[in-house]
Amino acid sequence: MSTELVERSGVRVAVEGCGHGTLNAIYSSIQKSCQVKGWDAVDVVIIGGDFQAVRNAQDLNCISMPAKYREIGDFHEYYSGARTAPYLTVFIGGNHEASNHLWELYYGGWAAPNIYYLGAANVVRLGPLRIAGISGIWKGYNYKKPHYERLPYNRDDVRSIYHVRELDVRKLLSVRTQVDIGISHDWPRSVEWDGDHARLFRQKDMFEADSKAGTLGSTAARKVLDWLRPGYWFAAHLHVKFSAKIEYLTDAEGYYGGASSEPKPKGPVVVKNDDEVKMDIDSEEDQSAPQASQKVLAESNTDEVRLKIDDSDEDGVQDRQEAEERHPSGGASRKEDDSVPESIRNQLPASFAAPTHELLPPRTPSVLITNRTTHFLALDKCLPGRKFLQLLEVEPVSEAAAPRDRDDEGRLQLEYDEEWLAITRAFASDLHLGDDSVPQPRHLGFAHYHQLIDKEATWVKENIVAPGKLIIPHNFERTAPIYDVERGIANPPPAVEYNNPQTAGFCELVGIENKFHATEQEKAERLAREPRPARGRGGFRGGRGRREDVRGGGRRGGRGRGRR
Repeated sequence: MSTELVERSGVRVAVEGCGHGTLNAIYSSIQKSCQVKGWDAVDVVIIGGDFQAVRNAQDLNCISMPAKYREIGDFHEYYSGARTAPYLTVFIGGNHEASNHLWELYYGGWAAPNIYYLGAANVVRLGPLRIAGISGIWKGYNYKKPHYERLPYNRDDVRSIYHVRELDVRKLLSVRTQVDIGISHDWPRSVEWDGDHARLFRQKDMFEADSKAGTLGSTAARKVLDWLRPGYWFAAHLHVKFSAKIEYLTDAEGYYGGASSEPKPKGPVVVKNDDEVKMDIDSEEDQSAPQASQKVLAESNTDEVRLKIDDSDEDGVQDRQEAEERHPSGGASRKEDDSVPESIRNQLPASFAAPTHELLPPRTPSVLITNRTTHFLALDKCLPGRKFLQLLEVEPVSEAAAPRDRDDEGRLQLEYDEEWLAITRAFASDLHLGDDSVPQPRHLGFAHYHQLIDKEATWVKENIVAPGKLIIPHNFERTAPIYDVERGIANPPPAVEYNNPQTAGFCELVGIENKFHATEQEKAERLAREPRPARGRGGFRGGRGRREDVRGGGRRGGRGRGRR
């Protein structure tokens, strides 16, 4: 692709919903869609979580999924080098991930050659675009906790490690300049009211009650969306294609607020959505149409090619599991049990109390974040008849940057973001790992953090920008063993912790402590211990405090040996 074409028409982006370990099918679909649109390629593929970067059978035991539904997928082929990703691919984490693998790359890094994980939270540059992302899903009871999960995981850890943490959101809310694309796995809360919600509720009949109760979507993602106001926001998780256009208005006090920051339940109204027309989203009738020939599909839908790959009951199982993630009690919208007298509640230990959230004064919007319209798009997962793929050209809404260098083949290169590096340095000391008894550092106010960030920005400019070190190096290295095809996935050895050279290199570049490094003795000691006792939150079928771990896919009992 020529430089002229990218600069004139924007960056060519392929957006895919949930990955679920189907890279071969996703890349094949993108290739066919490019042929239909007359494109030679795309500049970047964005995958909205549930990527499942499973390197081997051990990683499967660290995915939040019943063992009988686990499959190795095809990412391991790209990890081993048997295949190479044909397009630069950027992804965030969801709630079905090889969490032990992604944990190695907390700050971001190459999961395989040409496949970049954004980390827990990040902002990177690609050509003229600034791309922000946040991994995981919303769970309020873990939001204020540190990243305490560390191998060996118990059943609760497997389902809490991907919960969004306030520290990572705090960093994104410290960004003060315009970004172009935002990515989250679950939807920003209440975004459905800015699109054709009536049609959505007909497609997914459980969503209406959740939405009107204010429990559909992520509070954290909404905060980030309303602060950053990018030109586009992409999401997945709910396994349905949906678009919306969010308009940001100026109120009498000069603050900005999304038109749907609070739910607006109304009667069944069909909303005309200009964004749908722009993105060539299929009609409702197309969703239930029978599978057509490839030629007919290409003519009827220029942005999506549906592949003839086998469907299975796994789809239904995962959809039911997503519903459980939203409401573990199984109801349409879980509320506090008001039948328990307050006098009884007061006798419970403090750990049973609902989490408190610090009240901060309203923020004046950054004068450097000027975009007023965000186009939201959520996509499905890669299965026959599903709307999982969208190709579009994205024009930047951020301030035009200097022309970026390309690689030897003329492709855009991922780069570190100067502002984000300063933010990373400013918050590095607040990161705590491996101990849930350590409280998350108190929020000191954004005025305080801005002073720290401004100071760190000078360091970044002198030590990274000036020497020309912003291009993200292609320094992928395998850490875990590759998949043993002959042995398969049955009875794998325990998952172990690896020190990732990419994380070490990033920490050295930015001048921060690598808190993810562990000596061989420390790793061996952790592996020899029993996991922490489960506390009944998370875990399949509720937990109830059993000492369960994920070693070898089975359950283990034992006396326990205290905290690791």
